[in-house]
This record gives sequence, C-alpha cells and structure tokens, in this order.
Amino acid sequence: QVQLVESGGGLVQPGGSLRLSCAASGRILRINALDWYRQAPGKLRELVAAITSVGSTNYVDSVKGRFTISRDNAKKMVYLQMNSLKPEDTAVYYCNANITSYTGSSLASDGYWGQGTQVTVSS
Repeated sequence: QVQLVESGGGLVQPGGSLRLSCAASGRILRINALDWYRQAPGKLRELVAAITSVGSTNYVDSVKGRFTISRDNAKKMVYLQMNSLKPEDTAVYYCNANITSYTGSSLASDGYWGQGTQVTVSS
C-alpha cells in the first residue's frame, strides 16, 4: 500500500525558514506529479507548489520567490523549502502525489495524500 509521510513542520518566527519533506513508500513503480497544499483554519485547502515528473515547477503567487519545491526520484522524496516565512503562511501542509504502483499483477495510477504537518509562523 502506498503511503506519504510529511515531516519538518514546526514553530518559526517571521522571516525564518523551514524545510518540509514528504516520503513515499510502498510498491511504487513511478511517482508522477507531486504537489504541496496547505489549509489554514477556516479556509479552503490551496495548492502551494507543484512539480512534474520532469521537474517543471509552479507556485501560487503568494509564495513565489520564497518557496522552492524539489524532488529526489531515487529516494522517492519531495521537499518544500520555505524562506522568509510570514504569519499568513501558518497552516497544515499536505503532500499530494500521483503515483503508479503495483496492485497484484497489474499497475494502477492514483492520487495519495499525506497526513499533514503543522507550520506555525509567529513571534
């Protein structure tokens, strides 16, 4: 069974940095697109950053120039480097991936979510 596990969240002061990690495990053939979402209290979940299988990236305007998404295909990892953090970045951050995995004797592609990691930016 495929699982995504995030880590790296915590409490940081405004202007500080955090690096989130997301590890994929299971009978994985290929990790396709990888995304980071976030959800603040009382708000809808929003797409923060995305990276394709060939490394093309995209960001929501509010984090451009401050956040960087990257991936390590060999380690089945995706990262989100967050710099110059602001109080409005406070949210639970979720990893999302489209993964092709072995299911018995066949292959299947599906979307998976991690459990989320809390990021709090406060003085």
